Amino acid sequence: MDVARFGDLTLVDDVSNADWIVASVRNFQYDVGSLLPVNFDAYARVLHPAHRDGTAGDDLDVTWADVAAANGRVAHAAMEWIAITGDWSFMAQRNQPGLWDHAPSTGSLPQRQATRLADVLKRFTQDPSECWFAVWDGYGDAPYRRGTVALIQMPQRPMVLLRGPLTAAATAFSGRQWPESASLWWPGDRTWCVATDIDLMSTYVGGTRPCIDAVLADESLEAYEVSVDQTVHWRSDTINPTPESPPAPVTSRGRRPAPPGDTPGR
Repeated sequence: MDVARFGDLTLVDDVSNADWIVASVRNFQYDVGSLLPVNFDAYARVLHPAHRDGTAGDDLDVTWADVAAANGRVAHAAMEWIAITGDWSFMAQRNQPGLWDHAPSTGSLPQRQATRLADVLKRFTQDPSECWFAVWDGYGDAPYRRGTVALIQMPQRPMVLLRGPLTAAATAFSGRQWPESASLWWPGDRTWCVATDIDLMSTYVGGTRPCIDAVLADESLEAYEVSVDQTVHWRSDTINPTPESPPAPVTSRGRRPAPPGDTPGR
């Protein structure tokens, strides 16, 4: 039964449409298979861009590849933000003048990229008007009363479920702390699935081979092919030098701390 409307999305209290994802993800092993079902043909990693303030007050995207090149690092599918910048202070508090002013968003696929990704993915579902969107239940300013809504029991990430058209993928949720994108979204025919974990600066997509090829080929997205076994924590970059450990558990926007020593990659 529908319980609430939120823009073009409807919050629902029957979360059984997410059962196939819960049944097919791994138990939070800090890899792609912990975020997405493990039975897709292929997977892509979409990097959230950094941003530079434009002279006209506009916001300019900066790719990870550009940041890596400027810092003498190598751009590759498993690169991590801390490895291509080289300092934990670049996670949020600092910038690199002339290169980037704002670090990539954590836990949210920016609206421009969400809109473009949805536009690519609509070609690979029979009905883009009927999609499902799941959002982590841990945000303190969620626009519903906590404890009153049925939850998807994803490993360490309970989520509420909404339904609506694929065009709602870039929905900016209410309140200061809710993300500008859902944590999971997929079409009714389950031909692909998108995951943006609350602790990551990357979004992952699983789908058919043609679907993932289309994501990788889109020049508006900085995307790399990854395997379902690719790790997603800060130590995943084995090519670029990585600081040994964060100065303190890295959390943001009211999220729970990650297990010591296993802060997910950014």
